[in-house]
Amino acid sequence: MENLKQQWSNFENELDQFEAKHKEYVSKLEEVESMKKKYSQEFIKLKRKFTDIQKTAEELETKKDQKINEIGEPISCDKEKSADQDLNLISEKINEKLHYMRHASDTFPRPNGLYLKIILGGISVSILNNEEKLNYKEEYEKFKLRITMISLILSFLLIFARSYRTLDAAFNFLLVWYYCTLTIRESILVVNGSQIKGWWQAHHFITTVCTAILLIWPDSESYQLFRQQFIWFSFYLSIVQVLQYYYQQGCLYRLRALGEKQDMDTTIEGFQSWMTKGLSFLLPFLFFGYFWELYNSYALFKIAQMENCHEWQVMALCIIFLILFLGNFSTTFMVVRRKYSNRISDKIKRIKSTYIALKHLRSFSEKAKEKNL
Repeated sequence: MENLKQQWSNFENELDQFEAKHKEYVSKLEEVESMKKKYSQEFIKLKRKFTDIQKTAEELETKKDQKINEIGEPISCDKEKSADQDLNLISEKINEKLHYMRHASDTFPRPNGLYLKIILGGISVSILNNEEKLNYKEEYEKFKLRITMISLILSFLLIFARSYRTLDAAFNFLLVWYYCTLTIRESILVVNGSQIKGWWQAHHFITTVCTAILLIWPDSESYQLFRQQFIWFSFYLSIVQVLQYYYQQGCLYRLRALGEKQDMDTTIEGFQSWMTKGLSFLLPFLFFGYFWELYNSYALFKIAQMENCHEWQVMALCIIFLILFLGNFSTTFMVVRRKYSNRISDKIKRIKSTYIALKHLRSFSEKAKEKNL
């Protein structure tokens, strides 16, 4: 009993000391929350002003380039030269502050998108600690890889297994759960600064609907006609996604080290402009997968034309696979086209500016010769 009394006395003393620390902790939390609201509103105003200045500077830069192209030589007037120097100086300062503005933006909470508002309500999902952000992003990447590997193994087994609707339903349910979870995780990543482009986010919403329809498709003749083709398609898609994951991770690591990509940028199931630096070899695999989606749509359309086909799922999936093909193909094609056209236009600009400089130098040397004569 004496031992218990001594233990309680020691505990009570420690708890009294902790209570004072806890009050200070709560006080600091309230202070931080108050500062967060206050400085967040102030930063939003500054961000609007910064955006307006950026637009004005870009408009003046465009006008300057148009004027140089019209007269075919650099600006010679002293007043215009001074204005040009001021514009260049402001543009440099804007670029210097741009990095800070992005960094500062990550330290304030961002509003949830519509999708997260529907699911979670008004709960903030902003992660303000940089280490926790990176941990969450890494967990997202690991989650994608784990489920893709499971999907790869299951689809391989289903290729050689007899057509058991229960096994197929379990596989389709895994895909529905995976893509549903992916849409939520990606939306949280976007709130926390990940640059996931519009179509690749919408792609997962459409795929969720696609897999849900496959899940509720009755075990009919039409289902059996399409089953093997879809299992092979899932197997191929899983292989491509695993390849993309490993190669994109390496590419992203290299670009982050060079300062060309942000820490919160993630791997995707498509193709973006930064992948032209080392990942162009993946394009044939991607385009083959996209045309397989088109073939899926065609096969489902043919099945829908059969007299004994009465399931609405067939035509619905036919339309969804066509949408996926059009979205994936057009987005990837536009990215590749824009990237290579930018490279060509950059080369043309360099040649043009070199030609103008040489022309100006030639005219200057001719004038100098005339003065000597």
